[in-house]
Amino acid sequence: MTTEYGLKRHFNGDAARLIGGKIREVHPDFDVDEYAVEVERRIPGKELKDRVLVLAEGLRSRLPEDYPESVKIILAILGDELAEGEGMFNVSWYLMPVARFVEEYGLDHPEVSLDALVEITKRHTAEYAIRPFIEQHHELTMKRMADWARDPSHNVRRMASEGVRPRLPWARTLTAFVRDPQPVLEILEPLRSDPSEYVRKSVANNLNDISKDSPDVALATALRWSQESPTPETTWIVRHALRTLVKKGNQEALAIVGVTGGEHIRVPAMGLHPRTLALGESTMIRLDVENTDSRRHTVTVDYVVHHVRKNGQRIPKVFKLTTLDLAPGERRAVEKSHPVREVSTRRYYPGEHLVDIQVNGQVLATDRFDLRL
Repeated sequence: MTTEYGLKRHFNGDAARLIGGKIREVHPDFDVDEYAVEVERRIPGKELKDRVLVLAEGLRSRLPEDYPESVKIILAILGDELAEGEGMFNVSWYLMPVARFVEEYGLDHPEVSLDALVEITKRHTAEYAIRPFIEQHHELTMKRMADWARDPSHNVRRMASEGVRPRLPWARTLTAFVRDPQPVLEILEPLRSDPSEYVRKSVANNLNDISKDSPDVALATALRWSQESPTPETTWIVRHALRTLVKKGNQEALAIVGVTGGEHIRVPAMGLHPRTLALGESTMIRLDVENTDSRRHTVTVDYVVHHVRKNGQRIPKVFKLTTLDLAPGERRAVEKSHPVREVSTRRYYPGEHLVDIQVNGQVLATDRFDLRL
């Protein structure tokens, strides 16, 4: 039997029995065993989103034909709202097909569906399910999301931000917001100093999405927020939101997050040990960073690994190293162990991998390691 990994492995006949058992408590006609057998029969070879769809389709064929009546049954099984810090993927993961049910079958009933998504997102998330409603019932949905951005529930406020992210991972791209992010910014405005870390992460990720397509808009927004809302919460959001531009060495982004003096910084020593690696091993990156100026400077230090691809070309990946506050003339030693191990988003190939040290977005030193498979 093949061992399955990742979240998808949970969406099987056991998940169907879990969901079906809860439904049968409020809707006794629901056939749990038949539901589980169908799901087990249909999921082999399918990835996460398709498995979730199988479970949602099974619900649709077994719940009342009247959609609002089906939604009432589904809402009755949701349970308590997630508290701050409770994860939707470890506490209420099994509700993913419930959100998918509304996404797939609720577009003809937008009012009922949007009310349902508010309740679902308090216990799981509706960040994916909301997107077709943004596209097909735009005015109504955006009005609701503007209200949700001021909701007492941190889960609802977070969904207001996450749902309008132009490039939300695992979700369809909202191309209208890629072209014009202003409607997104209107949703984010009341969240720029939110007390919830869960919400702040979403706001920062959203503005980071915008920075990839409209960097000038993101920079202007980040600068305005920093000036108008000088709170620790806003400072964190802005710093995290500009991370892509900072890694690219955008000087305006660096200035906004308080990084200065890149032209006065040297890396007089840098090296890797060992310089020959097998997959699964690590190399230690050691370097010195020196401020040659007569003034104190705060600098951000990253390292860039140029991974060898199958065709022999190299693709750079930026890794965060540290931020240093350097006194005039100060020289600071920094070290970092970099593991070379397989991850789901990267495959390694043998060859010479370059490693750059990047200070305030400028490459100041380079070394290399040889990967042998």
